Amino acid sequence: MSTPPEPDADGPGGLPAAAASAAPPAERPDPLARATLESRPKVRYGDGAVIACDGLVRIYKLADLEVVALQGLDLVVEPGEMVAIVGASGSGKSTLLAILGGMDVPSAGRAVVAGYDLGRLTNADRTRFRRRVVGFVWQQTGRNLLPYLTAVENVELPMVLEGRKDRRGRALELLDLVGLADRGTHRPDRLSGGEQQRVAIAVALANEPSVVLADEPTGELDSQTSADVFGLLRGINRALGTTIIIVTHDAFVSEQVQRTVAIRDGRTSSETFRRTEATHEGHHRVIAEEYAVLDRAGRLQLPRSHVDALELRNRVRLRLEEDHVGIWPDAGEAERGARGDGAGEEPR
Repeated sequence: MSTPPEPDADGPGGLPAAAASAAPPAERPDPLARATLESRPKVRYGDGAVIACDGLVRIYKLADLEVVALQGLDLVVEPGEMVAIVGASGSGKSTLLAILGGMDVPSAGRAVVAGYDLGRLTNADRTRFRRRVVGFVWQQTGRNLLPYLTAVENVELPMVLEGRKDRRGRALELLDLVGLADRGTHRPDRLSGGEQQRVAIAVALANEPSVVLADEPTGELDSQTSADVFGLLRGINRALGTTIIIVTHDAFVSEQVQRTVAIRDGRTSSETFRRTEATHEGHHRVIAEEYAVLDRAGRLQLPRSHVDALELRNRVRLRLEEDHVGIWPDAGEAERGARGDGAGEEPR
């Protein structure tokens, strides 16, 4: 009697019977199932700063001539800083001040002051910006004060234009702040040059601006009066936290701030930071450190004194070290120039 054949150990399709009867395997988890497709907000250059200039360009056209006053200037100023901006005549510092004050518009790039993108403001918006956001102190008294108004009336005027209440009370407080509480009824022609600039500072602060822009505020004052006025600006900066930008040629003024920004050929070229430290004898001394500015395009302007000392011309040699970059004159060019034949071996 024949034995019936044993069942095949493999199930359909050649799979083991146990596997064929089991549930189908679970699908592989999708690694993006819980991922969010929301993009993170991009951090823009100068976000959080009270002043941010990004690649700022200003070109003036005079007939067939184009004058490039700013050539891709970068600048960031944090809230509460007091910064001096220095530079030779024609360097672009006055153009920068005009743009920051809403009196001019950039040809390209971006300038933001207290959250306002100045390149996008209408004429009416810029007028409101000048009244509310910035205050001005000019070198000439005629630009700061109206001669037929008293000191207190001059301080009240910006608040009148803005429609503020309690103008007289605030004007008197500001005159007291600048040390002229007893001179409120005097017109400018009965005030000294230093007193006129003190009233001008009070006028600039009338509408509680985020930034005060001062253009050579001590240019027409003697050294002692200049020191007094500048001491007042420092005190206001500390007491009120107002950001103050000073454009100046005065070396004394630029040495009295913690940060000095130098402009050359329409770009920021160097910055000097100052700090005070105590000596072993218990005295205090000011330490100043100058830095070259590396802009966002990787461009670097060497200090003129360094360029002249090493006789750097046309091109230089660079070498990347572990913690610095070395710069040398092109010796090959000097040799070629000495021979006058334009030939020479490239430096190794």
